[in-house]
Amino acid sequence: MSLAERTTSSPQPAQGGVGMRISAIPQSGIDAVRGCIDAVLPTRHAGTRKVRIAYELSGAAGAPVVFVAGGISAHRHVAANACDAGAGWAEDLVGAGRTLDPACCRILAFDYIGADGTLDAPIDTADQADAIALLLEALGIECLQAFIGYSYGAMVGLQLAQRHPARLQRLVAVSGAHRAHPYAAAWRALQRKAVALGQLQCADEQGLSLARQFAMLSYRTPEEFGERFDAPPTLKNGRVCVAAEDYLDAAGAKFVARISSTAWLRLSESIDLHQVDPTLVTVPTTVIAVEGDRLVPLSDAVTLVEGLGLNGSLRVLRSRYGHDAFLKEGDRIDALLGAALRQNPTGETA
Repeated sequence: MSLAERTTSSPQPAQGGVGMRISAIPQSGIDAVRGCIDAVLPTRHAGTRKVRIAYELSGAAGAPVVFVAGGISAHRHVAANACDAGAGWAEDLVGAGRTLDPACCRILAFDYIGADGTLDAPIDTADQADAIALLLEALGIECLQAFIGYSYGAMVGLQLAQRHPARLQRLVAVSGAHRAHPYAAAWRALQRKAVALGQLQCADEQGLSLARQFAMLSYRTPEEFGERFDAPPTLKNGRVCVAAEDYLDAAGAKFVARISSTAWLRLSESIDLHQVDPTLVTVPTTVIAVEGDRLVPLSDAVTLVEGLGLNGSLRVLRSRYGHDAFLKEGDRIDALLGAALRQNPTGETA
């Protein structure tokens, strides 16, 4: 991988030849830094591209670094910190006494390549992993204590473990596998067609909102919908409305306010492009699967762990939240993370 020209706002440029911009400098104790690097990234399907890698790093100075990555709508702001007091996308998993305690570790995250909508080209999970390697080089981080990936982040973590094994000591892959399941790929294909239809009708936001609403049905379970929306339909303006429609409409509206159609389409495609050979992953890996996950079925998690051999272990969580359990089951996920990070390379608990 080659790196872009150096452009830095500090007198001491970052190592690795990358351009670097920093908006906050960490002081002693628990603090945070947010910045970006400009780099040249050879992508798998779209040639060599100039990219900007935006990141956030928070926690105790000198503590081991844990990289955290979520689904395709996740971003660099994992939890409230000195840079941004607003709630992050994984707020319930970070805090005092948690496995991800900022007093004990530094939490690093980034915005996925393509998340800003400027890269309208096929994006591979391997590209995301290579971008992370560039980021670690720029920040002078030789090796992560762990990479914790959820959903798409788990796929990226598997690519990082395969392509850059020296960069991480342990991988925790939650609700993500070595490939996209054909059933889940079919769901996403229909969602992308909804976006394309919206674009044809000059209704981009409506198409993307509908795609998100379809997605919510795949993220959650019939059991949860049965509990939350077990109410008779109503008539509004002569049309039948079911109990879950307001919830789905709100989810769609919230989503289109923070991501563009281009970004979503390319990252959705990226999930379906994902392929990793588990036998080539030598990093100790804990796979956390959710029973009843409609997008990443337990059978795929089992196949992944079988391919990992002695490097893999499996934990299974039962949850009515299905694929979204990692966002809704904070205490239970934290307990599983703690157990995973306490394991030594042989799989035994330290």
